Amino acid sequence: MIAVENTILLLLAAGRSERFGDVGSKLDEDFLGKPLGLRVAVTLEDMPFKERIAIVRACGIDYSQHNFTMLRNDDPVGDMASSVRRGVACAKERGADAVLFALADMPRVTAAHIHRLFDAATDTTCVVSSSDGVTTKPPALFGSERFDHLLTIQGDQGARDMVRAGRHVVTAPAELIDVDTREELEELRALIHSPAAITRAVARRSD
Repeated sequence: MIAVENTILLLLAAGRSERFGDVGSKLDEDFLGKPLGLRVAVTLEDMPFKERIAIVRACGIDYSQHNFTMLRNDDPVGDMASSVRRGVACAKERGADAVLFALADMPRVTAAHIHRLFDAATDTTCVVSSSDGVTTKPPALFGSERFDHLLTIQGDQGARDMVRAGRHVVTAPAELIDVDTREELEELRALIHSPAAITRAVARRSD
């Protein structure tokens, strides 16, 4: 079993926000009184990770105020794979048993779901990802025996084959909403107090 205390949380917050518009970083946009990119960090603040590392590029959030080490991703490609490699290299240096990847643009993730990912992790060979019942998604947990492979990934495909072959923990689709566009953020703001409406919105995005 993988312990939270021996796992490094890697918060991926270095996206280019290209689909969101010319705003610098979508993660700085307000969501329920906090920057969008801070919601999941605050949600998981009571979990006793070995270390918390935020991989950043353009957002203005000071994650160090929330007990994160901040690492810049200055890779010229700047895709998610480059952030993964940067974070995993750091986790390997620190002797972590596992890494938990979370995306800063997924504000609805709960600590209860993260605990369920750990419950499904058997040893340091583990690959445990989230699922909405149809598609695998972050957050995802990788044991240290997967680090060397993660350090080789390139492009948007990243670790998808490894994730597909791993274990999947299903949760409500509304918990795994990621915000890519301004319209999606406005829709989530409007629907946040209506669970049934959020479910309908998720269904429309899946069509």
